[in-house]
Amino acid sequence: MKQTLTTKSLDAMKPATVKRYEVRDAKVNGLHVRVSTTGARMFYTMSRANGKRRRIKIGSYPVISLADARRRATEIARSIELGEFDVTPGIPEETVPTLGEVIPKFIEIHAKPNTKDWKRTQSVLRKFDGLNDRPLDQIKRQDVTKVLDGIIANGTPTRANRALSAIKKLMNWCAMRGTIETSPVAPLRPPTREVQRDRVLTDDEIRAIWRHSETEGYPFGPFLKLLKFTGQRRSEVSGMRWSELNLDEGIWELPASRVKNARLHIVPLPPQAVDILRSLHRFLNSDFVFTTTGRSSISGFGRLKARIEATLPENTQDWRFHDFRRTASTGMAKIGVMPHVIDAVTNHKSGVVSGVGATYNRYTYLNEKREALEQWADHVEESTRPCTIPSAVQ
Repeated sequence: MKQTLTTKSLDAMKPATVKRYEVRDAKVNGLHVRVSTTGARMFYTMSRANGKRRRIKIGSYPVISLADARRRATEIARSIELGEFDVTPGIPEETVPTLGEVIPKFIEIHAKPNTKDWKRTQSVLRKFDGLNDRPLDQIKRQDVTKVLDGIIANGTPTRANRALSAIKKLMNWCAMRGTIETSPVAPLRPPTREVQRDRVLTDDEIRAIWRHSETEGYPFGPFLKLLKFTGQRRSEVSGMRWSELNLDEGIWELPASRVKNARLHIVPLPPQAVDILRSLHRFLNSDFVFTTTGRSSISGFGRLKARIEATLPENTQDWRFHDFRRTASTGMAKIGVMPHVIDAVTNHKSGVVSGVGATYNRYTYLNEKREALEQWADHVEESTRPCTIPSAVQ
C-alpha cells in the first residue's frame, strides 16, 4: 500500500499477522517501511544502482525518525543519480529480484526441464510485462487481478485462467526457493469457469477441410490429412520425426519425451497415412517430417486456421485443431470400436491396462488399434470422396 507516512501512522501500525507487510511513502519515492510479525518497523529505500534494483536498509523506527529516513532516502537517490553511490558497511543492502529478472530463470531452471509446453508458459507470462520492474515481494494480488481483468476485457477469458496458472507456478517456485516467503497469488481462483469442449466436426466439415488441405500443399496439406487419419495431438503430428517412423511395418513410435503423459506411444499407421508419408520429400540432414526450414517443425497454426476458415460457410461453428482428435474418437465409437481401444489409440489412461503392464507392454492392443485406425481412415476417405451424380436413365 502507499500513503503519506506520518509519525502518528507509524506508531499506529499493527504487527503483521502472517507475513511482514510494507507501506510505501507517497512523499519520497522509493522510501517504505516494513512491519514484521513482532511489530518491528524498518525503513528501506528502493533504488536502481549499477544496473540492478536494490532495497537499501536505512534503519529501524523510532531510532531513525521519519524525517531522518526521508533525508537519507533522498541522499541515496541523489548519490545514485550522480554516479557516486557506494555500498559501505553503514548502508547494508538487500537485492530483491524483479519479476522480469525471475521469469527467464524460471523458464530455464524449472519450465524447460519439467514441462514439454514451456514455450506456451513463457508466452503467457508476457501478459505480466507491466509488472516486470516490480520486485517480487512488492507484487500484490490486486496487481495480478488487474492483469487478469484486462485479459478478460479483451475477450479471451480462458486465457486469463492460463495466465493465472502460469504466474502461480512461478510464485510457488520462488517461494519454494526462498526468494519470497509466500506466494501472493495463492488464494486466487480461476476468474472464468471453463466448460469442457465437446465440438465434433461433421462429415461436411471434414470434407471441406480436406478439400482445403489439397490446395495447401506441403507441409500443411499432408499435415492436416495425417491429423485426421491418426487422431493424435497437433503437436505430436506437427513434430513428427522420420526416425520415429517404420513405414515398412506401418508403425509410428512416439517417444515419451514427446507425449503429454510421458509414456511411449505406438501408433499403427493406416495405409492412407503411409502413402502420404511415402510421397513426401525429406529435407537434407533434417529429421523433421513437416518443416519449412529443416531446423524446426512447422508453426503458424493460427494463420493456417484463418486460411481454412476463409473457405468454410459463414455460419460454421467455432472449431479448434484439437477437435480433429475428438472427432476421430467419436467417429471410431460410432463405427463400433471399443472404448478401451479408443483410449489406447489416443494414448489416454485407461483402467484396462495399468501398472507394470502399461509400462512394459509397448504393443498393447496393437492389432486392435491398427484395425480401429484403418476403419477410421476408410471412413474419412469415404467422407471426402467427391460426390458423383448418377447419369439419367435413358
